[in-house]
Order: sequence, then structure tokens, then C-alpha cells
Amino acid sequence: MERNLELTMLGTGNAAVTKCYNTCFAIRNVNDYFLVDAGGGNGILVQLERAGIDYTSIHTMFVTHAHTDHILGAIWIVRMIAQAMKKGKYNGIFDLYGNDKVIDSLELFCRQTLPKSVLAYLEKGIYFHKVNDGDRFEAAHMEVQCFDIHSTKEKQYGFRLTLPDGRILVCLGDEPYNDLNRTYVQGADWLLCEAFCLYADKDIFQPYEKHHSTALDAGKLAETLGVRKLLLYHTEDKNLSTRKERYGAEARQGFSGEIYVPDDLEKIQL
Repeated sequence: MERNLELTMLGTGNAAVTKCYNTCFAIRNVNDYFLVDAGGGNGILVQLERAGIDYTSIHTMFVTHAHTDHILGAIWIVRMIAQAMKKGKYNGIFDLYGNDKVIDSLELFCRQTLPKSVLAYLEKGIYFHKVNDGDRFEAAHMEVQCFDIHSTKEKQYGFRLTLPDGRILVCLGDEPYNDLNRTYVQGADWLLCEAFCLYADKDIFQPYEKHHSTALDAGKLAETLGVRKLLLYHTEDKNLSTRKERYGAEARQGFSGEIYVPDDLEKIQL
């Protein structure tokens, strides 16, 4: 099981990074991939190639929200999968899920920017699905339940993923936790949580003014919610050489479980 269940961090940075890619990741179950967000452009294709992930093995995608650093790369995924379908090199269908703002935006972007040969596959092999708070769908043979994170900036959904052995992975998106979602997060085996910067650097990066959290905040949250393993992402990129050590150390001030601060393209066995 361990060899077949893997998370690849395709990107770990926030919207303004230039030294790493925007936060997005793929979860592999055997030979099928579930892609979550895609960063801000066709750099997603570079990241997939570097990670050794063939986009034709991605059959389900979830876009958390419509900010540029999460949604624009999805247009490139749609384009490449449609072209693969046209060449007979893609088996099955491609399902993309998101809230109504995400799907309405993607449909507009695609219809305004993609060629007719690609648009021909929308609703004929490529399907966009609007989801509501609490809705469930299947991704890579696993159940996903999405939830509204109650963002103060942009309508955004996170999700609760049930792994094949029953363990739970929760993705909180890229904004602070709201206690309205306690039932989705409490006791999770894995918690994927944003840490915009270190608390020690809060005066430099001003996370709270931007509706974000710090590594210390994430650690305290994970401890309060009884989480087993905490993964931090969506960070600044000014301290990449020491990020893993420093973010991990700060989160440990509040959390007694396992902490992961991955680099771009790092693979983690789930």
C-alpha cells in the first residue's frame, strides 16, 4: 500500500513566489492521479514533467479557488488532455471539480483562450462539475468530500479525502482554519495547511493583514485538533535554503506530531 499511495508537491509557494512554483500537488493511488490546483500558468507542465507524472494519468482535478496562482494552470491541463484525447492517447474521461466561481471562471477562460479543437472536448470527454459545501465525489478510487472554508477574501473550498485504508487527509486550502469546519478536520491523519511565513517574520511578511497564518499558528492548530501529521505549504520564498529546518522548528513549538515542510517536487509516502 505504501508504495502505491504517494503525494507529490508540485509547488509549495504563495502567489508571488519566483524561486519555487505556486502551491499545487498530486496524489497517486496505484497508477491514477488526483491533481489539486495547478499554479499560475504553464509552469504546471514543467513541474509534472520534472516529477515524472504523465498528465494522461490524471483523471480527476480539484481547484480550490479562482485566484490566479491556483486556477490558471488548470487551463493548460485542460488543453493538454484535450489534445491527448484528439490523438487517442488518453484513456477514459477527465473530471474537474470546483465551486461555482471556479467553474464559471474556467469555462470563460477556456472558451476565450483555447482553440476550437480543444473546446470540442468540453462535455465530450472533459467535464466541469460545480460542487457545493459537503458534496462528495470520487478521485483516483478514493472518496473526496469538499467543504467551504468560509474565506474572508475569495470563495474557497478545501476537502477531506478518505485514503484506501480508511485514514483521513484534509486540505485546508490556503487561508486560516475556520472552526465551522471542525467536523471535517478533527483527528485527521494528515493535515495540509498554509504557513505564509514564520511567526518570527510576521512583521516582514504581514500574514495576518493578508488573511494568512504562520508556521507557529499551524502547529498550534494541528495540536488542538488532534491531527497526527502536519504538512506546511503556500509559503514565502525568501528563505528556501533554510525553510524546511526553520518552519519545522517553529511548528514544533506548538505541535507534538510529525511535521513535513516539503520542497517543490518532493514525494511523500502517505
